[in-house]
Amino acid sequence: MDYLNNKFDIIIVGAGHAGCEATLACAKLGLKVLLCTLNLENIALQPCNPAVGGPAKSTLVREIDALGGVMGEVTDATYLQMKVLNSSKGPAVRALRAQSDKAEYSRYMRNLIESNENIYLKQCCITELKVENDTITGAIDEFGVEYSARAVVLTTGTSLEGKIFVGLRSYSAGRLGEQAAIGLSDSLHKLGIQTKKLKTGTPARVDKRTIDYSKMTIQPGDDELSFFSFKPNRPVRKTYPCYLTRTNEETHKIIRENLDKSPMYQGLIHGVGPRYCPSIEDKIVRFASNPSHHIFIEPEGLGTYETYIQGFSTSLPADVQVRMIRSLPGLEKAHIIKPAYAVEYDYVPAVQTTHSLMSKQIKGLFFAGQINGTSGYEEAAAQGLIAGINAFNFLNNSEMLELSRSSSYTGTLIDDLVTKDIQDPYRMLTSRSEYRLLLRQDNADERLTPIGHKIGLIDDEQFARFTNKQKLIHEEKQRLENVKIPPTEEVNEILYKYEEHIDRGIRASELLKRPNITYRVIQELDESTKALNISKEVYEQIEVIIKYDGYIKRQEEQVDQAGKLEKFKIPDNIDYSKIDHISSETKEKLEKIRPKTLAQASRIGGVKPADISILMVMLDRNTIAKK
Repeated sequence: MDYLNNKFDIIIVGAGHAGCEATLACAKLGLKVLLCTLNLENIALQPCNPAVGGPAKSTLVREIDALGGVMGEVTDATYLQMKVLNSSKGPAVRALRAQSDKAEYSRYMRNLIESNENIYLKQCCITELKVENDTITGAIDEFGVEYSARAVVLTTGTSLEGKIFVGLRSYSAGRLGEQAAIGLSDSLHKLGIQTKKLKTGTPARVDKRTIDYSKMTIQPGDDELSFFSFKPNRPVRKTYPCYLTRTNEETHKIIRENLDKSPMYQGLIHGVGPRYCPSIEDKIVRFASNPSHHIFIEPEGLGTYETYIQGFSTSLPADVQVRMIRSLPGLEKAHIIKPAYAVEYDYVPAVQTTHSLMSKQIKGLFFAGQINGTSGYEEAAAQGLIAGINAFNFLNNSEMLELSRSSSYTGTLIDDLVTKDIQDPYRMLTSRSEYRLLLRQDNADERLTPIGHKIGLIDDEQFARFTNKQKLIHEEKQRLENVKIPPTEEVNEILYKYEEHIDRGIRASELLKRPNITYRVIQELDESTKALNISKEVYEQIEVIIKYDGYIKRQEEQVDQAGKLEKFKIPDNIDYSKIDHISSETKEKLEKIRPKTLAQASRIGGVKPADISILMVMLDRNTIAKK
């Protein structure tokens, strides 16, 4: 191909977390990729909190890694702190969270991109898409330069027609200090693609030299480190603490007295904000009876004094922000480096895409990240990886990768986006998955690494390590079934420490089912188990499998039941308007989403079980009217 004439296999628009995953996946699979970004200095930027992971999100990162993506690797290489959240709770809600070095994270990702000879970087603003016969053929930038490609992935983040608000002042920008992407929305409209508006925001950054940490509660990371990537040889780095402070009545008083200066409360912002990460003024209004809210103080990196005020996003005026922040214990003399702001931007409701994340209207055009209505780096990266893989599949006339809800959080995320009319920024939560005990962060490799290997993103060496790990898990689980723990005085002396006791000999696997008993306790009780020196990531999975065996089997039965609806395929050319006994509202929703199976149809908001029963009967009898 002639790259001097701007001809590429694929164009990725946007170099955030979605764009980077899509770019690296396509390049690794052998495609020549043009990566266009508004600012080369902001590749893989963390514009909000400098952190990766957390509840549900850590599972997404592990799934990205298991499929052959890079977010886990980059996070493991650049962390300031690692911490397992909800460690005392069940495995379905345990989550790893990393505090990242913001600048290091960006540099590491940029190096991965620049060292790949299949990737061509370009600082420009894509303003128009080139389409022929409802198929993408390329893109045009703000200077009128044309780029040809057989596929395009849009990962524009908050830049698309972005507008920033600080108090009642506003200006065009996608992020503070960065231009907005102007023109591309108009191009999408001309192609028949609908856009809507959403809103998000980010807190102020303050100078850490002006913070009195002695008035705050220290929040250290874990001494025993866990990692996101399943790859070996993760770096062990020096870790740094975060801190906790709280709002108080003075903070709340300042906010209440200045609500008339909030663009949200004055109706200047029309986009809906994130439900699960509201601004501090929203918290004060919505939870008026709560006298205080947690505020976390997080470092942005070793090479900067910038410090992030987690939980304190706002769009109130800059002078009001100073008073608000200085009302917090430990921040009485804080110097604000960057003010908090809200940003309103265009997004493309994902009901206009298939489960492959390709547009239903334009072949070869894919969407990933915040442009699909999501919030969060992890949600964006997961979509970017899937969009990149499917862009490759599209160019090679291969079957699209469409992950099911029962296979992954990634599949759940995408299914929710394309079958539900999302009205506010979507955030992945454990409660969104009906199979969360099966879809844990610890077994993401078991679920998805074979898929990543088949695609070509997991190499043979890594796949061999994975296969060996699965073999170890199976063999050790079987071995524990045959290990007998005797009711000796020495054994019970150890068990007393864990508030346990045995009166008869018991199999190690049975003892491990008790709430207070871990694999490490079994190692204390049995020399043969201790001598094996099984790794933490292996024995943790064995623990979960044994302890929650009954619950896991029950969820597997639920998956089998749901699979029956998946078998009922809905013809592509079905005419819903001709189906009797289904309401007009339901017909409109089915026509808009156009589900591929009855299972997908059942998850569309407003579609009733009775509607599914009618569809099932008609499909079974093959009597559905066709267009």
